Amino acid sequence: MSLFADLTAQLAASQDLSAAEVTAAAAALAAPGEPDEHKAAFLTALANKGETPDEIAGFALVFRNLAIDPGVSAWAPRALDVVGTGGDHAGGFNVSSLVVLVLAAALGVDLYAPPEKVRRALDQLGYAFFFAPNYHPAFKHVAPVRKALAAQGRRTVFNLLGPLINPGRPAHILLGVYALSMLDKLSRTLEALGQGAGLVGHGVITAEQGIDELTTATVNHVRGVGRLREVSAQWRAEDFGLVPSAFAEIQGGDLTANLALVEGMLAGKGPRGLVDTIVLNAAVGLHIVGRTTSIRDGIAPARDLLLGGAVAAKIAATREFYSS
Repeated sequence: MSLFADLTAQLAASQDLSAAEVTAAAAALAAPGEPDEHKAAFLTALANKGETPDEIAGFALVFRNLAIDPGVSAWAPRALDVVGTGGDHAGGFNVSSLVVLVLAAALGVDLYAPPEKVRRALDQLGYAFFFAPNYHPAFKHVAPVRKALAAQGRRTVFNLLGPLINPGRPAHILLGVYALSMLDKLSRTLEALGQGAGLVGHGVITAEQGIDELTTATVNHVRGVGRLREVSAQWRAEDFGLVPSAFAEIQGGDLTANLALVEGMLAGKGPRGLVDTIVLNAAVGLHIVGRTTSIRDGIAPARDLLLGGAVAAKIAATREFYSS
């Protein structure tokens, strides 16, 4: 039997994979040798069994090692990744990746910028975009399988790997997950990966629906990792001196609508719930990297940055950087 046939049978019997088996499977997924149908059967069986934190961490380690190194290790110890798994289907304004894409569209950011330009962006702007296809060439050998399974409505381990394999290896992370059941699993995965400090969060909208963001419209369940591993809580807007909002206030739209939301916020005319949600996430980020002793201490500075001109200036600097 082939590697995937053996492992698929093992998973179908509800047996977890060993570290060596995960490494072998990940390497085979990243290579062109195995037929797509074998890869699809393996990924489906793994998802049906339920990926363990150790299995997810093992896959992440392989794909981290296969990634192109952007050469940003000098920034990694103080860097923060704000990212979500996606897949919640909640329709909220995406505070992490959608904001990045909106700004990229508005500013003409070159998502295909080579690593040397990414390093200059970090040096001059203080942040950078890592466009996954630029840094994970191994994904091309499993992309057709992922696309086919996604068309069937099937999630795979790759839905979880994206936030875990940032090629810049930032020491800090704010990770939003699509389901409440993923909180402990992903926090334990990050611990297994040696994450320096971070928070994993999920916003509960109703008993049936949630979002991979921390918002002022939801009850936010959080788990800490690394330096913050003692955190296990449910946060609400009022815990930080913010006013609870209706979920409609943080919903996004198409590109044009989202650009208008960004412009409105910078002009001090954005929906209160959305403004406060972005302020909350920024304050959480300040706390994760150790800039504030509490999240509440970061609320006022974050609001000043968003509404006081600093963010607008950063957008202008970003536009200038990528147009040169």
